[in-house]
Amino acid sequence: MTKRFAACLPLLAFLLAGFPAAAQPVQHAHWTVAFDPATAAPGGKALARIAARIDPGWHLYSASSAAGIPASFQFTSPLVESTRLFQTQPKRAFDANFNTETETYEGEAGFAVELSLRRDAPAGPAEIAVNGRFQTCSDTQCVPGKWSDKATLTVVPGAAAAVTLPAGFSEVVAKPAAAGAAGSQSPIPAEPQPEQGFALFLLTAFGFGLAAIFTPCCFPMIPITMSYFLNRPAGGRRDGLTQAVVFCLGIVVLFSGLGLVTTAILGPVGVKHLASSPWVNGFIAALFVAFGLSLLGAFEITIPSSILTRLNASSGQGGYAGALLMGLTFSLSSFACVGPFVGTLLAASVSGGGVRPLAGMAVFASGLALPFFLLALFPGYLKRMPRSGGWLARVKVVMGFLILAASLYYLAKVAQTLGWAWLTRERFLAAWIVLFAMAGLYLLGFVRLEGIKPDETMGLGRLLTGMALVIFAISLAPGMAGGKLGELDAYVPAAESGGGSGSAGSSGGGLNWITDRYAEALARARSEDKLLFIDFTGVACTNCHWMRANMLSRPDVEAALKNFVLVELYTDRSDPISERNEKLLEDRFHTAAEPFYVIEDANERPIATFDHLTRDPAEYLAFLNKGSQPAQPAADIGIPRTALDGAPIDTAGKVVVVDFWATYCEPCVREIPGLNKLYRELSPRGLAIVGVDIDQDDAELVKPFLAKHPMDYPVALGTPALGTKYGVEGFPATLIFDRSGKLVQRFGQFTPDADMRKAIEAVL
Repeated sequence: MTKRFAACLPLLAFLLAGFPAAAQPVQHAHWTVAFDPATAAPGGKALARIAARIDPGWHLYSASSAAGIPASFQFTSPLVESTRLFQTQPKRAFDANFNTETETYEGEAGFAVELSLRRDAPAGPAEIAVNGRFQTCSDTQCVPGKWSDKATLTVVPGAAAAVTLPAGFSEVVAKPAAAGAAGSQSPIPAEPQPEQGFALFLLTAFGFGLAAIFTPCCFPMIPITMSYFLNRPAGGRRDGLTQAVVFCLGIVVLFSGLGLVTTAILGPVGVKHLASSPWVNGFIAALFVAFGLSLLGAFEITIPSSILTRLNASSGQGGYAGALLMGLTFSLSSFACVGPFVGTLLAASVSGGGVRPLAGMAVFASGLALPFFLLALFPGYLKRMPRSGGWLARVKVVMGFLILAASLYYLAKVAQTLGWAWLTRERFLAAWIVLFAMAGLYLLGFVRLEGIKPDETMGLGRLLTGMALVIFAISLAPGMAGGKLGELDAYVPAAESGGGSGSAGSSGGGLNWITDRYAEALARARSEDKLLFIDFTGVACTNCHWMRANMLSRPDVEAALKNFVLVELYTDRSDPISERNEKLLEDRFHTAAEPFYVIEDANERPIATFDHLTRDPAEYLAFLNKGSQPAQPAADIGIPRTALDGAPIDTAGKVVVVDFWATYCEPCVREIPGLNKLYRELSPRGLAIVGVDIDQDDAELVKPFLAKHPMDYPVALGTPALGTKYGVEGFPATLIFDRSGKLVQRFGQFTPDADMRKAIEAVL
């Protein structure tokens, strides 16, 4: 046994010798130090040469860098009186994350430290200790490093009193950190998300532009206008093509100008409440009615003839300016037919706010001008185009009926917002049935209006379109008796108008809803020992109406909802109650989304949230079933329980993301906007994010950094023991714990938002 043990000793010694080295964090820089020359006189100078070899893909911050942890060196010896630091030329580059110019080395770095020795330094060799502090970073991770070593210097009386600095070194002069350095840079703004429905809005605008071509004012002008350009005596086909393009530009300029003016007027208005504003929706409804009646022939919207005459005279002067003015003249002269499309599009864009009016008009004008451009390229197609006739008048009349039907949608929003009870679901649907039926009967020849002659033969397309409109009108009839209309329920008033003060809300169906009385609902939940189900909704929210009509009314969903105390809180009306509900939604859940559903206990602690329309009953039932699960206590994962501002950090029953960071860490700065975004979007669903600063022990040193880099989530100070517990060697280090406190994912470097979100969603 003794011999066997002795034989294992070399292997055991090897393993024990290798273990400490393996346990050391990899710092990605390898240092050496030596004195050159190795001798110095008492009271003279000595030069220590320090070199660093840097791993590929990593960089080291210079001693003069305004960001990161600058390299620094401290010599410990009774022989040393003072030091001066020199370095080779670093690479300078602007770093957007720190908003300042940084200085770094890649591959290798060189430093020199001039030591002034004491006059009473004893002769003979002496070991001088050096301690270095530095930081290495890659594109995704930063690692703070420390390094220690010793070098031998021999003190020889009579040796040279001065040293010669090698070429390429310059002194490092201490300077204040530049504005925007670590702790003072501005955060990277989160990438704006594309507005929901914006692409569909632009597609609709483009379709409106194409549809406007097929009106009695525009369609007959196509062959006349294109023949004028392609047969100009002043130039050939190339010239005609160029001027046709300029003509199209005139159309785009005019309508884009209309959108720009609308954007400028609406810019200062709070966009958030435009969609539910009774003034905005009333204006849209009036505009729709005016243009609908115009298309039906009640009156004609025209531009003053003096303006058209002056523009027409200017366009006759020829040249590109004349072609541009001709495009303006064409647009204005056709306003009687194009105006309804323009007004409808501008009115619809108001609810979206922002750049919608400008973008919508530009895309609309592009659709209107596209046929002119294509026909200028291929003039032979002019002969194949259908001739103007009664079909143009029929398009105009049918559009008039449809626009009048659309006006009722906005008028219903006004009635719901102001609490008017006269536009009920039954009356709304009765009006729609009549309007769509009239359009169909007109095409079938039963309603005599412009475009239909008594003895005219009915084509197949006209017959099928008329039949489809009549069938659609008849299919609306069951909705008057409370029947479901599927997708259309999002656009018509509910069977019982919500927003009242009674105990029964707008969902009906045997469920007892409390409307706009959160405190009463909470008290009832406590007295009945039930969970509270909150429906943050809106009178002008089409998705909310759809969910009420098609999801919350399902028998299986209704059965699950009966286990809760139900309260609906309207957030989009202009009254104190809605303002209070809206503030509750924003303050507690950091969102303004509608619909937004919350399950919470009697202590107002959220258990689960749901923030979107869904057509999957299983998904919604899974959300409701979370209310039947017992609440989980806060998992003890060892993180601080109090944030820097003194607020408690609540992780009870939540998915917890712990982000270890440091004020000097460039990738940490890059992660902040993404973590802010995840916190805003997912905290209502039970996500807690805690930022733990591991490099400072004083909150006052961290607060200036947070002032420049706001973190929406709680921030606390960590301890070296906490970092050691979770093996944190570099920054950022992000740990994800599930609701039970189990560590399920670790990221040891900068992580893209998509990867972080995927890991969180997997346990959320």
